[in-house]
Amino acid sequence: MRLAKFSLANVEPILAEWEAFAAALAPGATMTKLALRDDAEKILLATARSMQVHQSLAQQASKSKGRRGADAGESDRLDDASTRHARERVGSGFDIVEVVSEYRALRASVLRLWRESLPQPDLDDLDDVTRFNEAIDQSLAEAVGSYTERVDRSRQLFLAILGHDLRNPLNCIRMGARLLSPSDGDATSVEALAMISTEAEAMGRLIHDMIDFASTWLGGSMPLKRAPLNLQPLCRQVVDGFRATHPRRTLHFRPRGDLAGHGDADRLRQIVSNLLGNAFQHGAPDGPIELSVAAEGSTVVLSVHNEGAPIPPEALPTLFDPLVRHADLESALQRAPGSIGLGLYIVREIVHASGGEIEVASTAEQGTTFTVRLPRLPAVAGRELSDPKAAG
Repeated sequence: MRLAKFSLANVEPILAEWEAFAAALAPGATMTKLALRDDAEKILLATARSMQVHQSLAQQASKSKGRRGADAGESDRLDDASTRHARERVGSGFDIVEVVSEYRALRASVLRLWRESLPQPDLDDLDDVTRFNEAIDQSLAEAVGSYTERVDRSRQLFLAILGHDLRNPLNCIRMGARLLSPSDGDATSVEALAMISTEAEAMGRLIHDMIDFASTWLGGSMPLKRAPLNLQPLCRQVVDGFRATHPRRTLHFRPRGDLAGHGDADRLRQIVSNLLGNAFQHGAPDGPIELSVAAEGSTVVLSVHNEGAPIPPEALPTLFDPLVRHADLESALQRAPGSIGLGLYIVREIVHASGGEIEVASTAEQGTTFTVRLPRLPAVAGRELSDPKAAG
């Protein structure tokens, strides 16, 4: 009996083995028979019917590359069943390895039962096995894609909800700290209010980084809202903030040239803040930090320099990758409060979304310098912003 007809005639024995295998996996231990079989019958039937449709060598080659052949209708049914099955398995707690193993077990069961039913091999068997494997591979690819998409969406939704829900109590903390006047309390109260404000700002940065990470790491692009701006006062505000929170550190600001233009002020502020935060965290505690911004023709060059131990050469290739720095427990515990290792990753994503480039140079003799080059978009005539303050 040909493999397709055998599959259609032996649906129940095949599904019984599918069910037994799924039940042996941890998530399936408490599932009902119906839940264990899920869309297995539809996958099996669509696979068998797909094999019965005539297919030329050209169509077979096309299908092997992911394109539909003569059995487009059956392929659609197979894809639909595989998509639903993967989504249901996500909801039931199966991981991707367990989902893949179900398909591996199904393939093995069908071929074993069929082989046991054959009195002797036939020349058509090779073609049947090839068509069967094509259909199973197609179903598996669709299931993996569907599973991954559902997991990614769930993660993104979780992070978005978490970020939104964390912002509300954080805003209340900030508002409460501002309403309490430091002059009304003693030195201990003043110190406590300062600590609350500082930690609230750290939590705000962490939430912001987490939401940005969710939108970019899961396939999105960094959103930009461009408007007229001037980098000099923007950088000045960030520098003043760091000087207030790090009064014992030396921070120089060196602006040069006409820095008026067009860009996303919030994102550019993130670039400056994240690079300065990285310099304060990893630079020499007694060494100066320098932020310089210069207009060079059609490009704006922004650099942050700090002294101290250089970045190890082996760390440079993955320096901007998210969470790499805190990939192990020890380094995660040693990270700075309010940081989850996303700062440099977010800087890179903003720079790339803006059409720019970022590079880093780090040696024991010269220190560490992050350099960002951004295209300088002209400001709208008559709407340029000016900076009333001088460099410092």
